[in-house]
Amino acid sequence: MTQPAEHDLVLVVDFGAQYAQLIARRVREARVYSEIVPHTMPVADMLARKPKAIILSGGPSSVYADGAPGIDDTVFTAGVPVFGMCYGFQLMAQGLGGEVAHTGVREYGRTPVSVSEPGTLLEGIPVEHKVWMSHGDSVAAAPDGFTVLASTEGTPVAAFEDVGRGLAGVQWHPEVLHSEHGQKVLEHFLHHIAGARQTWTMLNIAEEQIERVREQVGDTGLAICGLSGGVDSAVAAAIVQRAIGDRLHCVFVDHGLLREGEAEQVERDFVAATGVNLHVHDARETFLAALAGVTDPEEKRKIIGREFIRAFEAAEVQVLGEAAEQGEKVGFLVQGTLYPDVVESGGGAGTSNIKSHHNVGGLPEDLEFALVEPLRTLFKDEVRLVGEQLGLPAEMVWRQPFPGPGLGIRIIGEVTADRLDILRRADAIARQELTRAGLDRDIWQMPVVLLADVRSVGVQGDGRTYGHPVVIRPVTSEDAMTADWARLPYEVMERISTRITNEVAEVNRVTLDITSKPPGTIEWE
Repeated sequence: MTQPAEHDLVLVVDFGAQYAQLIARRVREARVYSEIVPHTMPVADMLARKPKAIILSGGPSSVYADGAPGIDDTVFTAGVPVFGMCYGFQLMAQGLGGEVAHTGVREYGRTPVSVSEPGTLLEGIPVEHKVWMSHGDSVAAAPDGFTVLASTEGTPVAAFEDVGRGLAGVQWHPEVLHSEHGQKVLEHFLHHIAGARQTWTMLNIAEEQIERVREQVGDTGLAICGLSGGVDSAVAAAIVQRAIGDRLHCVFVDHGLLREGEAEQVERDFVAATGVNLHVHDARETFLAALAGVTDPEEKRKIIGREFIRAFEAAEVQVLGEAAEQGEKVGFLVQGTLYPDVVESGGGAGTSNIKSHHNVGGLPEDLEFALVEPLRTLFKDEVRLVGEQLGLPAEMVWRQPFPGPGLGIRIIGEVTADRLDILRRADAIARQELTRAGLDRDIWQMPVVLLADVRSVGVQGDGRTYGHPVVIRPVTSEDAMTADWARLPYEVMERISTRITNEVAEVNRVTLDITSKPPGTIEWE
């Protein structure tokens, strides 16, 4: 990856920790740019990138086990500040002549730590506080030249530093919220030991990306972008539009499976906020016809995916045709790729050109686009903040993650126009009440699911009803890999239930899904 201009770089070396991305995010929250690299990258390659500091992550291994991931000890003597966390802390101790031992004492979860000497790393942090531990081995003796800063009941050396050499480490995980004062510890290293500049701000990011797109596309290039209604594609498009103006053409496929008001929001609010050229492709009838009689979840997903590609390409052909009539060629495809996508796909190595969607919709086989990915250095929370900087509507910027197949996988049973209407009305009420309670930014996602093939007896007024149940599924999460059910206030759940059963005549029962992930997925299908 190309490092954004004019920022100090911190490399986070991943030793298999589940928290590597979280560490990188915490560094950025300290206003310092960070990237993740695998532990297999040669130290010489890391140093060639001229990092301001290197952070060694945690990991599941024991440092002295056969085949345990390691790092060349030259990383500690190259003159670049290094911070070790958990496994990385033990690697530093071992690599510089300290002692790491399997003491028989294991520490997992919230653990009290005692600060004996604050030094620079733990300056201003309470002598007694609680941190998040996850280790079976311990550092029994620090390397020569290091000052021991803290200990726990089972770990004699829980933190150390050698400020003169820019080296420091802690046995715990400062990046997780369960560690008290963890962000402050990280900032002490970054700002006071490594001397990293605090230049990574959302205003800077937006301006830099706009300039970068302007350089890539040039003064005459044309670009096309598929809008989904989600925040990633919206922010990517807004950045490119700021860079090249009406030379960007956005395509929005209305497949009829969006929530209430979302299609109108893209057509009206997004255009008003950005002035973008928008081509709306109405494919609602096509999608409903393709889904008729289908109840299997995987089959639904395949049909929706297939039809979406066809619809997008039909719109694409129209845009390309209009450009061709004017003697122009669309050479760039805008995508909302985020930094986690780059990391999880092995660092993003690969071709910079992409052939268009398997040529399903009659596009020329040799049609190639250069990719424009203005968000590929950003995490999701950063994308939202950039969206705010660019003046996008708050409803769009803070929109909950929404699956590509849309409401099609929130109807258990066949997808029909009537069932979509029922679910849209119920979902809109649930979202209104969540917003009214000020909980939008606390809840990761709250699918509303219609059990379309289930009916139950109810009573409304003096009459017997035989209506559908809906399920609300509020969850909290940081990355959707794991999730817990959100403990909504009772009065909020009561208002949601009362309004849905009063205002959506076909629904006579509202239920709450209290399953975590795992074992349950966030979506029902």
